[in-house]
Amino acid sequence: MIILGLSAFYHDSAAALVINGEIIAAAQEERFTRIKHDHSFPINSIKFCLNEKKIKIKDVDHIVFYDKPFVKFERILETYLTYAPKGFISFSKSIPIWVKDKLFQKKLLLNEIQNIDNNLNLKNKLLFSNHHLSHAASAFFPSPFKQSAILTMDGVGEWSTTSISIGNQNKIEMLKEINFPHSIGLLYSAFTYYIGFKVNSGEYKLMGLAPYGMPKYVDIIKNNLIEIKNDGSYRLNLDYFDYCIGLKMTNKKFDNLFGVKARKSEDKIEQFHMDVAASIQKVIEDVIILIARNIKKETNQKYLCLAGGVALNCVANGNLLRSNIFENIWVQPASGDAGGALGAALAVNFLIQKKNRKINNSKDSMKGSYLGPSYSNEEIEKTLINHGATYKKLTDQKIVEITAKEISNGAAVGWMQGKMEFGPRALGSRSIIADPRNKNMQKILNLKVKFRESFRPFAPSILSEDVSNWFELNTDSPYMLLVANVKKNKQINIKEKNNNLFGIEQLNLSRSIIPAVTHVDFSSRVQTVHEDTNNLYYQLIKKFKEITGCPLLINTSFNVRGEPIVCSTDDAFRCFMGTGLDLLIVGNYLLYKKSQPKNLIKNYKNKFELD
Repeated sequence: MIILGLSAFYHDSAAALVINGEIIAAAQEERFTRIKHDHSFPINSIKFCLNEKKIKIKDVDHIVFYDKPFVKFERILETYLTYAPKGFISFSKSIPIWVKDKLFQKKLLLNEIQNIDNNLNLKNKLLFSNHHLSHAASAFFPSPFKQSAILTMDGVGEWSTTSISIGNQNKIEMLKEINFPHSIGLLYSAFTYYIGFKVNSGEYKLMGLAPYGMPKYVDIIKNNLIEIKNDGSYRLNLDYFDYCIGLKMTNKKFDNLFGVKARKSEDKIEQFHMDVAASIQKVIEDVIILIARNIKKETNQKYLCLAGGVALNCVANGNLLRSNIFENIWVQPASGDAGGALGAALAVNFLIQKKNRKINNSKDSMKGSYLGPSYSNEEIEKTLINHGATYKKLTDQKIVEITAKEISNGAAVGWMQGKMEFGPRALGSRSIIADPRNKNMQKILNLKVKFRESFRPFAPSILSEDVSNWFELNTDSPYMLLVANVKKNKQINIKEKNNNLFGIEQLNLSRSIIPAVTHVDFSSRVQTVHEDTNNLYYQLIKKFKEITGCPLLINTSFNVRGEPIVCSTDDAFRCFMGTGLDLLIVGNYLLYKKSQPKNLIKNYKNKFELD
């Protein structure tokens, strides 16, 4: 049974290929088009997925779309009618787009697919899944659990914004849901907007900013913006939000509540903004804990799986894990809409075709999320020659030895190896890596390589067997979706005279012996690296440990702000030559920046729109 899952037309378009229940390939369209959060029909992703098994569209048994456009249109139309005549401007702008492009998506999808193969009869091949069911399927079916509760949280699908279900072998039963316009995903996005970041991409910034502040406004939020019940169910006070009827998330009443207007993206980030970020982060964590406790009480499940955009909040995930409400949790690494393509394909395989599910109790079936394109040494060398690059070809062993040594000496390295990751995190396949012991490396990478705000933290990639020696974490975290504190014996005592530092000033303090990956609250977004899923990256960190005694590296995505993570050798070389990276490793090829022809050096800083 060959199933192709698709997500498109809203944000993070993607395609995923599932054959006989096995996840074969998955990729986001943005990686090919180089347009961040590309929502267009994922033609390149589809072609990649099919090419992985050298099959054609005619060989596919089912093509499934990740949500139901007519139901979504019903929600949008009903919302506008509810608030009429308010929101007419927004209504008049969106409805023509729906009528032209989105309402008749079945026809649009059929046309796009037939552009790939015009002789194809799609009459019985094209199916539509429910948005939250797609998320739930993406969370449960690849998990290592035979049974678990499933929590899906996002902005909004068709109507659902938060849903609870139970997974059992090859079945999913939906139990409860909260519907639009009440949404903790949209609440978090409203604060993303208020703090001056881009909705649907700046939520990571809000989460990263929160530890610089104090949660001073929790009571204001809970008393005015959201009513939270003991079971975690909630309702928003819509008087403060404009997303139902307007072209922005919040309104003047929201501004007046905090006594400060919404920040513009170019304005300075003040302590107030950090405190607001800390406050909404705390509220979201409180809601999730209440929901989780209620799920445990009502279902008595041992495990919990999570998906939806809110599940990418790794701080909340870490907090949930530490609560010990469940014996373990598993988070889909592509929790956003891109992962919906995978979930839709899995839902058809198990729920409609009723295929048996093979479960490995010790590991999930995501293959480390290394599901994207890879490039042979021959393809890599051809690209480097075309660019006029200067390079050396080395064995795997030499690549590991030289790279580890250069990192220990302060080099910032672009690292492109094997299959590209599926999801928003770089996991050692399309990564920028550096020495976590270097107290200046966070600023260097943010300002000279990533061209982004200096406050944004970096994650450590650590050998899986060493994680509990360095972090307060006793479980695997292969997808960088759990935050944990650095162990006390690795922390540095901060002198009292430095306790008066506030905001970004706190960056100047080293809080541990791995300062470049230790956030201001002593936390880290941990990725455990496993020999069986990414052997070369594992060997690199192991060699770095031999040299330095430190079993971890800084790992951040191989891109600049506003750019999708690199996919091809071409992408990697351009980013290398346009940023402050010292070294590029692609396959078995090593390139030093200082050895490259000067005419190839570019200014990459303003190539992509701010994220």
